[in-house]
Amino acid sequence: MSRLAVVLFNLGGPDGPDAVRPFLFNLFNDSAIISAPRPLRWLLARLISARRAPVARRIYEQIGGRSPLLGLTRDQADALRTRLAADGEVRVFVAMRYWHPMADETAAEVKAFDPARIVLLPLYPQFSTTTTGSSLADWRRAATGAGLDAPTKTVCCYPVQGGLIAAQAKLVRAGLEEARPAGAPRVLFSAHGLPERIIEKGDPYRWQIERTAQAAARAVGIADLDWRVCYQSRVGPLTWIGPSTVDELRRAGTDRVPVVVVPIAFVSEHSETLVELDIEYKALAEVHGVPAYVRVPAVGTDEDFIKGLAQAVRTAGESVQPADGEGCPPTFAGCPHCNP
Repeated sequence: MSRLAVVLFNLGGPDGPDAVRPFLFNLFNDSAIISAPRPLRWLLARLISARRAPVARRIYEQIGGRSPLLGLTRDQADALRTRLAADGEVRVFVAMRYWHPMADETAAEVKAFDPARIVLLPLYPQFSTTTTGSSLADWRRAATGAGLDAPTKTVCCYPVQGGLIAAQAKLVRAGLEEARPAGAPRVLFSAHGLPERIIEKGDPYRWQIERTAQAAARAVGIADLDWRVCYQSRVGPLTWIGPSTVDELRRAGTDRVPVVVVPIAFVSEHSETLVELDIEYKALAEVHGVPAYVRVPAVGTDEDFIKGLAQAVRTAGESVQPADGEGCPPTFAGCPHCNP
């Protein structure tokens, strides 16, 4: 059988206090995040990363001074490789967007492996130009520089993939059981937010988040399940998509209902789950009188999720449709499947 290289993409995170500022610089120097011309973007990235680094360091201090994302992503890579072992000689590589190992490092490793074919698999179930789009564009640049010319297929999104939804539903059911002694729980599917102007340009992220939540809520199997989609991690002065997770926690406090918080767009634990959800939002829920606050884990290496990723690899290049045969919303002209 031919040699297969699978490349997993994620954002990455600082591996120590000294890496926080350069990690932030890389983030804000990305044209998918700040669209200003290069000289201005570089200056803005320097300024913003310098200002935010002290706050970010304090955040990471609460989880050991570093992001756990690389180790957790490598665990997912190992689990996926094991799942694909029967398919022949397979290696699963990790490429992070804003900290090591970055695309250039990983492309060199893939070149040395000399695969007959490559599958690109972002660990972002829902497509956004700011995540999947940015990672894939950076990979194309790095692959060209490394001289990688093996046939390459891409999984651009999998918001209602069966394994993902099964894993989410299983976690939600466990969370409901934990919260139920405090009353009939409300499920908050919390996703990382985006500025509204990015969505207005046609980015399908919110559209796909809603379909992931709908599919997961349906798979839980409770007819009258109380659930909402909300968005976290707002920064800066721009108007962001909503409702915010903070507002939904306040509403739950007013309604006196326990909440089960589900990180619907995150497949691994990192600062937005371990600090923002587990510490900051839990404290906020207590302040607003929420009877119980339960945060379910990210899907991680859940067996159903890894099975789903393996299926996505095997069918890569086929259209991975968001829901019920639909493609991306017509406002998103950049979909590589719907508008090849």
